[in-house]
Amino acid sequence: MKIVLKFSSLLLFVLLFSACEKKDPNAPDKVHWDRDMCDRCRMVISEKNHAAQAINPHTGHVHKFDDIGCVPLWFKEENIEWKDQAKIWIADIKTSKWLNARTANYDTMNVTPMAYGFGAHEKKESIQPGLEIIDFEELSKRVLKVGR
Repeated sequence: MKIVLKFSSLLLFVLLFSACEKKDPNAPDKVHWDRDMCDRCRMVISEKNHAAQAINPHTGHVHKFDDIGCVPLWFKEENIEWKDQAKIWIADIKTSKWLNARTANYDTMNVTPMAYGFGAHEKKESIQPGLEIIDFEELSKRVLKVGR
């Protein structure tokens, strides 16, 4: 009986201690592929190399998107006041590694979930020679100009 009681106490301690783990409020959140939905277009997020996230700097709430083009449109449509302070993550088109969307490099010739066509790259050198390279600011201008 003592062994069961000690084991139960140890297990309870481990569970309580692991619940105290703090998540970095600026880190990308886990995406539940084929279950989470885009906050703008409501499509299921299924393509790991095109997903994006925007984190509200005031609350830490994470908004998920199936295509980076949905982010600037959602900011505009929802009149998001914190858009300039938001931490925005985008998946690298080749590795699916989370990148800072504001510092990533984008090419413009991809098949993406919402057909915006932008693919994020950590380094300009990974973009095929001859393709146009733009930054997040230019990406946002182009998306808002077309505005679908």
